[in-house]
Amino acid sequence: MSDHPLLPHGEDLRRAVRWLSEHRQHDIRAIEEACIRFDLSPLDEEFLILHCVERSREEGTN
Repeated sequence: MSDHPLLPHGEDLRRAVRWLSEHRQHDIRAIEEACIRFDLSPLDEEFLILHCVERSREEGTN
């Protein structure tokens, strides 16, 4: 979570999602890097992992 008082709650997670999308990387290694880079909580990391697994499944069925 951000320690900056002007950033809204969840802004770090939004930044991490944007970073992953910009780099077109959605694997575990990229998610771990995003979690460190944006200081995400374990719950945020779990969300990203689940989101990326769902995305991979959708891409695989199309």
